[in-house]
Amino acid sequence: MTTLTQRTSGLVQRRTEAIRSAAADKERESGGEEDEARRGEEEEDEKGDSKETRLTLMEEVLLLGLKDREGYTSFWNDCISSGLRGCMLVELALRGRLQLEACGVRRKSLLSRKVICKSDAPTGDVLLDEALKHIKDTQPPETVQSWIELLSGETWNPLKLHYQLRNVRERLAKNLVEKGVLTTEKQNFLLFDMTTHPLTNSTIKQRLVKKVQDSVLEKWVNDPHRMDKRVLALILLAHSSDVLENAFAPLQDDQYDLGMKRVHTLLELEPEKESTKPNANELMWAVVAAFTK
Repeated sequence: MTTLTQRTSGLVQRRTEAIRSAAADKERESGGEEDEARRGEEEEDEKGDSKETRLTLMEEVLLLGLKDREGYTSFWNDCISSGLRGCMLVELALRGRLQLEACGVRRKSLLSRKVICKSDAPTGDVLLDEALKHIKDTQPPETVQSWIELLSGETWNPLKLHYQLRNVRERLAKNLVEKGVLTTEKQNFLLFDMTTHPLTNSTIKQRLVKKVQDSVLEKWVNDPHRMDKRVLALILLAHSSDVLENAFAPLQDDQYDLGMKRVHTLLELEPEKESTKPNANELMWAVVAAFTK
């Protein structure tokens, strides 16, 4: 009888220990899952923060052109409108959405080749997706020069006016407001009120300006094909939009002269020749050719 009682108590004790051990394991597993979930959320937050300050070429060019305190571009700048449309085409090309048609046996020039939709996957940017849809739905395809004019509304054909992207500067400024770079104010100009977007995050603007300056000063590589494609495009398109000067204005005279000399070296490149080199983005050089022809 005593032996039976001892066996029973031993069995109960082992069963109790097994239950406790299983419970402890479960707690550790749930704790590990919570830690992993927390780490995942933190990573997502970090990614989200980086996304908020990641700017498109259009936003960078507009930010270079905006007056910090006044919050608007120069009234005398009549190049920025077409420049921003060129930025859209290059941005879409760099994201793998657009390309030029094959040059063929007779080697068509960049400006005579049509723009082809390579992928219609959404970019997450409303303006880019709107431009991409126009290009995808248009048959027969148009050239780079034609698309810059059509998206700007610079056409005499009333049947093609619907291609114009309206209020581009205002929409880009609102994007920058959402990303915490600009704010929105109303200013009175005697006869009318105008919405302006003064700078609120000077760190991002300074980082952008320094990126442009360094690319032709401290990080100058003397070979456009060794430069980051996005930075190269930014310099060339900022010049086409007549806002590049703003990035070099704070420099000392000797640095300014050296920086502008190297910019002119880039501007004197022949797009037709550069587009044939390995890893060159043909559509980017076609946009450059459209502005320098």
